[in-house]
Amino acid sequence: MSPLLYLGALLVFFLLWIRVKGLDYVIVHQRWIFVCLFLLPLSVIFDVYYYARAWLIFKMCSAPKLHDQRVRDIQLQVREWRKNGGGTYMCTGRPGWLTVSLRVGKYKKTHKNIMINMMDILEVDTKRQVVRVEPLANMGQVTALLNSIGWTLPVLPELDDLTVGGLVMGTGIESSSHIYGLFQHICVAYELVLADGSLVRCTEEENSDLFHAVPWSCGTLGFLVAAEIKIVPARSWVKLRYEPVRGLENICRRFAEASADKRNTFVEGIQYSLDSAVVMTGTMTDHAEPDKINRIGLHFKPWFFKHVESYLRGGHSGVEFVPLRQYYHRHTRSIFWELQDIIPFGNNPVFRWLFGWMVPPKISLLKLTQGETIRRLYEQHHVVQDMLVPMKHLQAAITRFHQEINVYPLWLCPFLLPPGRGMVHPKAQQEEELYVDIGAYGEPKVKHFEAKASTRQLEKFVREVHGFQMLYADVYMDREEFWEMFDGQLYHKLRAELGCKEAFPEVYDKICKSARH
Repeated sequence: MSPLLYLGALLVFFLLWIRVKGLDYVIVHQRWIFVCLFLLPLSVIFDVYYYARAWLIFKMCSAPKLHDQRVRDIQLQVREWRKNGGGTYMCTGRPGWLTVSLRVGKYKKTHKNIMINMMDILEVDTKRQVVRVEPLANMGQVTALLNSIGWTLPVLPELDDLTVGGLVMGTGIESSSHIYGLFQHICVAYELVLADGSLVRCTEEENSDLFHAVPWSCGTLGFLVAAEIKIVPARSWVKLRYEPVRGLENICRRFAEASADKRNTFVEGIQYSLDSAVVMTGTMTDHAEPDKINRIGLHFKPWFFKHVESYLRGGHSGVEFVPLRQYYHRHTRSIFWELQDIIPFGNNPVFRWLFGWMVPPKISLLKLTQGETIRRLYEQHHVVQDMLVPMKHLQAAITRFHQEINVYPLWLCPFLLPPGRGMVHPKAQQEEELYVDIGAYGEPKVKHFEAKASTRQLEKFVREVHGFQMLYADVYMDREEFWEMFDGQLYHKLRAELGCKEAFPEVYDKICKSARH
């Protein structure tokens, strides 16, 4: 039998099997088949199209001209909404399945959708050391361009598909955040279309209140149409040190020491159990030792978190030189460690060599095709949470995570939180403080896990230590608890001044499980 006939017979058999079992059964119980056969090829097509489009538009220098027309179009849509008497809230017309957040926002079906087709890099100004971008430009697109001309973002959040708009209106973090803070802290200007259709630019000096209130507001103060972000010179390599640590107290102490040391350009930790972790520190360099180079971004390489774990199993430290862009996107291929639940054999060497170049599937396509059954299963039996707590409470926080959900690995990422007037700042508003993001992604191993009750226990702990919950995840707090965690003083003041109360839902109503959305 020829290979084509063999493949044809397999395809016919597969389609018959789906017909007998039903599509829902296959998607729920054998999801890897659907992902490998359909979503991976579709994801490649998506990526090729968007990267080719972005490259062509930038090379033709047409983005700024197109941008001005797009802004006018958004203003026209908002003014038409006002002319027709409003009546419903406004939101972006981008489909909910295209966002990286696993939350499904039902408000898209009931609110007035304002179409915002803005996904380009507008300008790289190396004299001012800023890049001006549209809100739907993503991190993969930004790094591909900036690194090619010798620049990078000081804070470059991990996943390729994270957009500038999502990182501004929500938040973003990376292993350089212990120096630079969150993504919002490297932004120097925002341009927004407000509820009255006017275009406004805000900076630290100009419209300062709005500049501080935009981060974490989730699009409830206006429509972001551009952002200016700091850039810094890039080096070719990251000299990365791996240090396995045993014992929870030792882990927290060593991680805090590494995070406080500004000589480290990058710091992160991956905790594999309550008393075992690997702490990683890195510095940018233009020179690499040839025998220590590890191009971790190549498709046939082991998933990064598995590679890191090999140092823990071996009980030894190590140093490697990793290409800068591959370092930035080290967790992209395995979506941190979420892909192991979707494609259980995804880290197998044979799979990596043959199909690793198509990995990962687009998170947006996974959301689009998950169906109600999988969505409920994920909600009830899966955790995707990032909790931000002061570094001094790290040991207590890991202990509480272990008791409430027992999910490993945990991602540990330090960040400096400066004083400010927005929704998120240290309790002592005049002093900066070192925090840590604890990222829990996976299936809880505690017998008593119940999504709402267990998450509410974690939220309660985070509020008690004056921490914060990232708002892309499921939030179960009631309104009073939410505004106990976040400082809403400036936010509510501006909503009243800018006419937002009739135009946009309050951030709580938009993102919290307890609210209607």
